[in-house]
Amino acid sequence: MYTVCRQQTIMPDTPTITIETVSPVPAYLQIVAALRGVLVSGRLQAGQRLPTVRELADVLGVNHNTVAEAYRALATEGWLDLRRRLGATVLPRPAPDPSPAAYNALAGGLRGVVVKALADGVPRGTVIARLKELGRELSEEVLP
Repeated sequence: MYTVCRQQTIMPDTPTITIETVSPVPAYLQIVAALRGVLVSGRLQAGQRLPTVRELADVLGVNHNTVAEAYRALATEGWLDLRRRLGATVLPRPAPDPSPAAYNALAGGLRGVVVKALADGVPRGTVIARLKELGRELSEEVLP
């Protein structure tokens, strides 16, 4: 199906989840973000089953409640169907019509990331170059 890792172990042709143990971002949010990226990219299709909570927790080296919380968050967003003893299954999810709030959140989030990078000493030219690079990746569908 796909590979999940705690370090930098990557299997060819499979999505990978990496948990940064030193990150201030909680592990469950890292799992949510990684799986959401895989789901948005279409690398996981409707009907596919994800590893069980315990399987994924074992592979990532985290508590099973951490994975369960991530799965619940994705289920709340409409990405997963969770059933006891059957695990998590990817749901069909058409792209929603973006609301004005979604556009505002995008602008605010991007501004926050840019300001933080500048405050951390990243040169303005580097920030601009990276944003352009991300724009190219998005237009070429390299990013989800």
